[in-house]
Amino acid sequence: MDPTWHADECLSCTLQGFRERAEAQGTPAPAATAIWRGFMVEGAHPSVKPDERRCTEIVGDQDTRKFALRHEDGAETESVLLPGVGKTGRRRTTLCVSSQVGCAMGCTFCATATMGRNRNLQTAEILAQWHCATHELGASIDNIVFMGMGEPMDNFDNILQAIKVLTDGAGPAIGARHIGVSTVGHVEGIERLTQAMAAGGLRSLRLAVSINSPDDERRSELMPITRRWGLDEVADALRKWIAAGGRPLLLEWVLIPGVTDNPQYARALADRFGDIPCRVNVIPYNPIEGRDWIAPDQPTIDTFMQAVADTGMRVHRRATLGRKAGGACGQLITASIRRRTPAR
Repeated sequence: MDPTWHADECLSCTLQGFRERAEAQGTPAPAATAIWRGFMVEGAHPSVKPDERRCTEIVGDQDTRKFALRHEDGAETESVLLPGVGKTGRRRTTLCVSSQVGCAMGCTFCATATMGRNRNLQTAEILAQWHCATHELGASIDNIVFMGMGEPMDNFDNILQAIKVLTDGAGPAIGARHIGVSTVGHVEGIERLTQAMAAGGLRSLRLAVSINSPDDERRSELMPITRRWGLDEVADALRKWIAAGGRPLLLEWVLIPGVTDNPQYARALADRFGDIPCRVNVIPYNPIEGRDWIAPDQPTIDTFMQAVADTGMRVHRRATLGRKAGGACGQLITASIRRRTPAR
């Protein structure tokens, strides 16, 4: 019998959602469950047409792997598998997923910004990154972070549905506490995510916000979104997140020598955000084509982190993974775009 279901019909639904869709078309619930679980958990099912997306590029940097997916319209997205070690010493794998083809936010330290935004990814296209990593690349994924190409809050409905599918215990079964959403400070999106989190089932979801500068004037030069939502508005949205029962936040700080590494910025950061349960996540800048900025050396990193710690704020350094493969934070840009993007 020919397959009757498209892969995207499984990828875009929770088990309950797929069962409702299937039953409306005459497929009994037990059969629908077997179809959805077969595709999602085992990777394939005779009643589901194989996903035509394929990994078009796999680049390794030690244990870090970057792969690109070509979608049905020819658009490409990049995703990264990142190795790590948990608090118990157990090895773990984090999948960094993309939410858009390109990005409209224009952050000057990010290669994806040079693409502009082509379009949002649909829920199935987001889940296809997990499916490919799990069933084609054989990765056992412990964590998901929406920190790849695109601004997740700019594609809110699809990333929220993707989270619901990823947390479905009958399928991917990735707990909400193992899923993180990173935003450049999209206040409307933070407020919507706060509402979804507080509504139930996602209270342990993680939220990270990119800050990078102590005041709106400097920040707007790095992150144009500041012209729409200033740091005071971002801080207010984060307080609402905590008040609604959200977990302590990550404040991300990209450390760029001569730009964001002034130790005095740490005090200004604490003055604005020190009352919010959070941790400062220092991200050493990863060089991108067209920028003459360099990665910070260890003394620069240590000095800034100590300045943050001296304010009483918790601080942590994000491990630099995948830089040689162009898969580190801020480096994702598809090969076809990379070939035609002029230096700035």
